[in-house]
Formats: sequence, C-alpha cells, structure tokens
Amino acid sequence: QVQLVESGGGLVRAGGSLRLSCAASGRTFRWYAMYWFRQAPGKEREFVAAVNWSGGSTYYADSVKGRFTISRDNAKNTVYLQMNNLKPEDTAVYYCNAASTLMLNPSSSDFGSWGQGTQVTVSS
Repeated sequence: QVQLVESGGGLVRAGGSLRLSCAASGRTFRWYAMYWFRQAPGKEREFVAAVNWSGGSTYYADSVKGRFTISRDNAKNTVYLQMNNLKPEDTAVYYCNAASTLMLNPSSSDFGSWGQGTQVTVSS
C-alpha cells in the first residue's frame, strides 16, 4: 500500500500552466500504475490521466489530451501532471491514486481511499 500526498495546485489565468506533484511513500511505488483524477464542484470525480509502472505507457481523457502530460520519477517516488494551456473548465480538486494495473477506462469506484487533493483554479 502506498500513501499519497498531492501538491502544486493554485490560481492561474486561462492559458497558463501548472505542474502538480504526487509524492508517495513506500518501497513498492515503482510497481504501481498511477492516476490523476479531478472533481469540480457539483460534479463526479473524473479520470484525467494515467501512467504505467515504468512511465512508458500513458493514457489521457479526451478533454486534456494534448494539453496535459503525466510522468513519474520512480527514484523520487513521485508522479507529476504538467498542465498547459489551462482552461476555466479545468478548475477542480485534483487527486492522485495508485493501482496494480493500468486501466484504460478507470472510474473513481475502482479505487479505495483518496487523499486531500490539491485545488486548481483557472480564471478566465
């Protein structure tokens, strides 16, 4: 089991960039596929991006494809989400999570507990 802490959120204008980080504890981090989800006010938590254990395979929601990049550094037990060309509709709390396999259409119900997340607010 890994413990996860998200950071890097903030307030940014439309068209700007942010990089989120998710720090994991535990020596088994490198064996997990990692995911980013987000939840906007009044909406369901939705999948954003995923990366396999090695970083060699990534998968994105259509809404962020071409703007967001997920990556990981197993030496630092950290997964990142680089977000470029941000839009007001990207405003949400962003969460990371881990799973033993890379799922291509994950839902929040596929995961157990969630961390506090990090708030991203994009102004128009």
